[in-house]
Amino acid sequence: MSETNPAAAAAMSAEAAPHRYTAAMAAEIEARWQDFWDADGTYATPNPKGDLAGDPVLVAKPKKFIMDMFPYPSGAGLHVGHPLGYIATDVYARYQRMTGHNVLHTLGFDAFGLPAEQYAVQTGTHPRVSTEANIENMKAQLRRLGLGHDKRRSFATIDPDYYKWTQWIFLQIFNSWYDEEAKKARPIAELVARFASGERPVPGTTRAWGELSETERAAVLGEYRLAYASDAPVNWCPGLGTVLANEEVTAEGRSERGNFPVFKAKLRQWNMRITAYADRLLQDLEELDWPEAIKLQQRNWIGRSEGARVDFPIDGERITVFTTRPDTLFGATYMVLAPEHPLVEKFTPSEWPEGTHEAWTGGHATPAEAVAAYRAQAAAKSDVERQAEAKDKTGVFTGAFAVNPANNQRIPVFIADYVLMGYGTGAIMAVPAHDTRDFAFARAFGLPIRCVVEPTDGRGTDASTWDDAFVSHDAEIINSAGADVTLDGLGVTDAKARITEWLQGAGVGEGTVNFRLRDWLFSRQRYWGEPFPIVYDEDGVAHALPESMLPLELPEVEDYSPRTFDPDDADTQPETPLSRNEEWVNVTLDLGNGPKKYRRETNTMPNWAGSCWYEFRYLDPHNERELVDPEIEQYWMGPREGRPHGGVDLYVGGAEHAVLHLLYARFWSKVLYDLGHVSSAEPFHKLFNQGMIQAYVYRDSRGIAVPAAEVEERDGAYSYQGEKVTRLLGKMGKSLKNAVTPDEICAEYGADTLRLYEMAMGPLDVSRPWDTRAVVGQFRLLQRLWRNIVDETTGQVTVTGAEPDEDALRALHKAIDGVRQDLGGLRFNTAIAKVTELNNHLTKTGGAVPRSVAEPLVLMIAPLAPHIAEELWRRLGHTDSVVHQDFPVADPQYVVDEAVTCVVQIKGKVKARLEVSPAISEEELEKVALSDERVVAALGGAGIRKLIVRAPKLVNIVPA
Repeated sequence: MSETNPAAAAAMSAEAAPHRYTAAMAAEIEARWQDFWDADGTYATPNPKGDLAGDPVLVAKPKKFIMDMFPYPSGAGLHVGHPLGYIATDVYARYQRMTGHNVLHTLGFDAFGLPAEQYAVQTGTHPRVSTEANIENMKAQLRRLGLGHDKRRSFATIDPDYYKWTQWIFLQIFNSWYDEEAKKARPIAELVARFASGERPVPGTTRAWGELSETERAAVLGEYRLAYASDAPVNWCPGLGTVLANEEVTAEGRSERGNFPVFKAKLRQWNMRITAYADRLLQDLEELDWPEAIKLQQRNWIGRSEGARVDFPIDGERITVFTTRPDTLFGATYMVLAPEHPLVEKFTPSEWPEGTHEAWTGGHATPAEAVAAYRAQAAAKSDVERQAEAKDKTGVFTGAFAVNPANNQRIPVFIADYVLMGYGTGAIMAVPAHDTRDFAFARAFGLPIRCVVEPTDGRGTDASTWDDAFVSHDAEIINSAGADVTLDGLGVTDAKARITEWLQGAGVGEGTVNFRLRDWLFSRQRYWGEPFPIVYDEDGVAHALPESMLPLELPEVEDYSPRTFDPDDADTQPETPLSRNEEWVNVTLDLGNGPKKYRRETNTMPNWAGSCWYEFRYLDPHNERELVDPEIEQYWMGPREGRPHGGVDLYVGGAEHAVLHLLYARFWSKVLYDLGHVSSAEPFHKLFNQGMIQAYVYRDSRGIAVPAAEVEERDGAYSYQGEKVTRLLGKMGKSLKNAVTPDEICAEYGADTLRLYEMAMGPLDVSRPWDTRAVVGQFRLLQRLWRNIVDETTGQVTVTGAEPDEDALRALHKAIDGVRQDLGGLRFNTAIAKVTELNNHLTKTGGAVPRSVAEPLVLMIAPLAPHIAEELWRRLGHTDSVVHQDFPVADPQYVVDEAVTCVVQIKGKVKARLEVSPAISEEELEKVALSDERVVAALGGAGIRKLIVRAPKLVNIVPA
C-alpha cells in the first residue's frame, strides 16, 4: 500500500468537505470574532454611574466581580501552563453573564520589580521599554485565547496615573496610627491633637507637646505611624545591592534571585505596621470563603500565642521575655538573648566573672570579644538556618547574670543564634527540663536542668538522668514554691493563671498576647519601583508630599542598577540608583510654609505595593479625583449577606501567594476601610487556587535538560539523539526545555480546542500533566459539534424544526442540569464530559438535529469554546452575540429518570434486576422485590433474617 502525502491528503479532504471544521477554519473564525468583540465592546461592563466611556445603561442585575491574580509580563512569553487560571475565570465569567449577572472581569499587569531591572542592567534597555514590550506580547497571546476582558479597565502598575494612587495610599498609611481603644486606624492629626491638648500624655518625657522640637515630635509620632522608618535588623544582600524581605531569602540563607549570600545588617528602612492588625487579620479569616489550607498558613504566619511578659532584673536594667509557659518560671535556670539584642552591650562586663566555665567563653579572653565574634558568626546565617534543629547548639556567655523574679536566683545570660530579635522580645527564659532546644543547649554548656512539671511517663524527677526534655500541657507543677507565690500541686492551666496574677501584682510582668508576625519591610534599594512620596528636611525629619504633587514620577537615570558588592562582604551599605540623580534628589519645595530645601527618599517601594490595591482600580480605572468612587466600590465590593466584609466575588491564583500578597492586600484594605475610603474591609471574599500544568522533564547523563519535543520513546525507554535520558514529571518552563506555547496549540488546533483541553484535563484545583497528543480529543469534539449543525460539503445549517424525541429531550435536559451545576461550581472538566455525552448522543442518533436541541447545545458550550459557539449561533440565524444570551434551563420532568435499575442481592449475590421509579419508597420497593418470581425462587421458601432496602437502587436479603 502506497504512502499518502499528508499535504495532499489534507487537500483532498478539503476538496471533499470544504466546510469542515479545521485548524485553518478555527483560526479564521477566532480572529474574526475577536475583532468583532473588540469593535462591538461586547465585554464592556457598565458601572452604576455609567462613567466609563461608551458604557451601556446598567440593568438591575446581581453582580459578579471575578479576578485573576496580577500577572507579571515576562520576556519569555506564555507557555500553556500560564493561562490555566485565566481560561477558568473566563469560562466562569461567561457563565455568570449568561445566568443574569453584571460581570466585571478584566486583567492588568504587575510590572515593577527586579526582573525588568536586571534585564535593563544586562542590555542597557530602559525597564519601561522592555516591560511595555512584554505587556504587548502577553496581551496578544491572551487575546488569541478569546478572553472576555473589559479592556477599558486594564492598566499596568508602572503607569504614573496608577502609581499616583499607590503613593497616595502610602501617605494615608503614613498619616495614620492604630487606636487600640477604637481598634482601628485613625488620622495621625487626631493623635497630635490629643498630645497638644494634654488629653494624652507624651510618652518618654514630662514636657508638654508644645515644648518639643519638630524633630522630637517626629520621633514620637514615628512610634505610632502605620508607615514608619526605623533602624532595624534587615536581610542585606551585597551581591544584589539591596535589602530583602524574609520571604525572599531561601532556607540556605541566600537570595531567591541570584543565589547570593544574605547577611543581617542594621539599616534605616521603611516599614508597615501590619502587626497592629494581627488580631483582625486572624479574626476576619473566619468569614472568608478560602481554602482551609490557605487560612491555616495565614494563621501560622500571624502566629498568635497567649502567655505572659516577665521582667528579669539585670544591673539596673531589665530583660523582658514573652513566654507561653509562665507556669514553668521556677524552672528557668539561664537566659538566652538574640545576638542582636540592644541590651547586650550595656551589661557585658569587661572581664569574665570568677569561676566562668571555659565552655561558656568560646575561647575568648573577654566577654566583649566573645560577643563580637559570635555576633559575626550569627549574621552570616538566615533566620531559617538559625531556627533549624541543629544537632550542636552554639552560643556564648555574656558575662552577666540576671535575676529570676520567682525565686531571686542569679542565672547566667547567654546569646545564641536560635533566638531571633524579630520574634517576641528577642530574649527567652530557658527552662531546659521542659523545652527540647533549651535542654540541648543546657547539656552542651553544662547548665542546671530543674524539673518543675512532674513527668507522667515514669522517668522520675531527676532531670540529670533524662535523655530529652519532658513537655506536657496536662501535668502537675512541682518544685515551684517561692516566698510570695507557690504553684506546687496545680495543673498547668491553673498555674498559668496563678503566676500571671502574681507577676502583675509584683510589678514584674503581666498577661499578654504575642504574634509571630513581624512588621512589613517596605524599602528596596532598586530603581524600578514606585518612588516614595517623602522628602527630608535639613534635620532629617520626613515630610509627606501633598496630593497636588502626585504622582512623583521616576526620573531618568543612566545606571539602573543598585551598587553591588563582593557577595561575601557583609560590611557594606546600600547605594541606590536614585541617589545618583542629584538634580532629582535635592529639591526646593513649598510644602505650606515657604520654599525650603529637601532631599527625596531614594529607596523605592517593593513590587508588592502595586498589587495591594489593584482590585479597587479595576472598579474605577480613570478616576482622577479619588481612589474609587464610593458608590461604584459599594456596588462591586461592598458587604452583602453572607459576606460581612465584602470583597471580590471570586479570586483565582496560585497557592504560592498564600501569605505575602494576600496578607499585605488584606492589611491595605483594612486601613482604607478604617479611614472611610472603601466599604470593604477584605479585598477577596472567595479564593480559589488552581493547580499547575506540569510537563515531563528529560535529562541526559549529566543531569542537563534536553528538548522534550525531540525525545523519542521506544519500549518504555526514552532517548535523545541516540542517548538514553531519564524522565520526571515537573514544572513547565523554558529553562527545562519542555515548554509548549499556546501559540503552537492555537496554530495546530485553534484556541477553542486549547481552552477545552486545559479545562478538561482534570479538576481545576489539581495539578495535571500536559500531553500534546491528547489535545486532539477536544478538537474532535468540536468537529462533531460542527457536523451536527453544519453540512461539511455545502456549509448549510442542517438543523430541523421537528420536535425532538423523548430520548433526545432527556439527554438534553440532563446535560443542561449537570452543566449548570458544574460551571457554577468551577467543575469544568465534568461540564465538558456532559456536553460531550450529549453531542455524542446526537451524533449516534443520526439525521438532522432538532433546532430546539442544537441551540441549547451551542449555548452550553459557549462559555468553554466561545468562538465556535458565536459562529454557530450566528449561522443558526441569530443577530445578537451568544455572549449575552440566557443559559438554558433544564425542564425537571426530563431530568429525573423514568426508571432506574434496582439490584436485588441474596447472600451477596445478584438474583434480580428490577426497573423501578426513581421516586419509589423503601416500603414499596420491599414489596416489589419480595414478590418478584426470581427472588421467590431463589429464597426457596426460606424465611428472612435481615432485609436492607436502599431505595431506589438496592435490596439486600439475608435468609434465615
